[in-house]
Amino acid sequence: MKKSLLISLCTIVSILSRGQEISNTNRFADLTATFGSSQGTFSAAYVHNWKTGKRKKFELGAGLRWTLYYGEKKEFVTAGPASLTRTFTIPFLIVFAGQKIENIDTLTVQRPLVNMLNLSFNMGYHFTPRWYGGVNIDVVGFSFGQKSGAVLVSNGNAQTDPEATPSSFNLLLTGDHDRGSLNSEFYVKYMISKRIGIKALYQFIFIEYQTNNIVQIAPDGTEVNRFRNKANNLGIGISYQFK
Repeated sequence: MKKSLLISLCTIVSILSRGQEISNTNRFADLTATFGSSQGTFSAAYVHNWKTGKRKKFELGAGLRWTLYYGEKKEFVTAGPASLTRTFTIPFLIVFAGQKIENIDTLTVQRPLVNMLNLSFNMGYHFTPRWYGGVNIDVVGFSFGQKSGAVLVSNGNAQTDPEATPSSFNLLLTGDHDRGSLNSEFYVKYMISKRIGIKALYQFIFIEYQTNNIVQIAPDGTEVNRFRNKANNLGIGISYQFK
């Protein structure tokens, strides 16, 4: 596994290095802030896209993004396994599955604070030389953050964990198959100069905490210690275009 990971990393570095020599690339960095109900995020990202299509308006690429999530008294619900929380578990199609409400409990985290560093997949389209639209989603990475007191309400009973912690490993598997904390954006950017752009965005973000001293016991006996907050936020950002 270590050898395969090393080969993959070397391949990515090689592709990025060659891509810098090609004129049909788009490289930029973003700073973004989003705001929601008693929560928000700050993020910084570097994106390297390759233009494609006859007119080179469509782009695909990869990026690296750091996201800081903060909140106050936020509710996190049972994060999985997917077979416990959803009526069917087919990857990708799982987003259309119904919820098994009887298996879902709530963990209220008093002061969640999570840093996540993830590789991202990015798409973009140039509507005009100044107007640009994009979509991105975190794929894999890791998280760390603040321990927090939390209260789990399960089967009508309340239990307290004084040190719930952010899940450390992040992986996009779609829907309730996902692990950890993942950020995604849908945005529109306007270039106010050759290098500087401003953007408005809609964010959908998963934040995952796990309990360390208590667990949820599902009706089938499954023990659960992972809980997820799904947030929909609006935000603004600034972008710098590299040569």
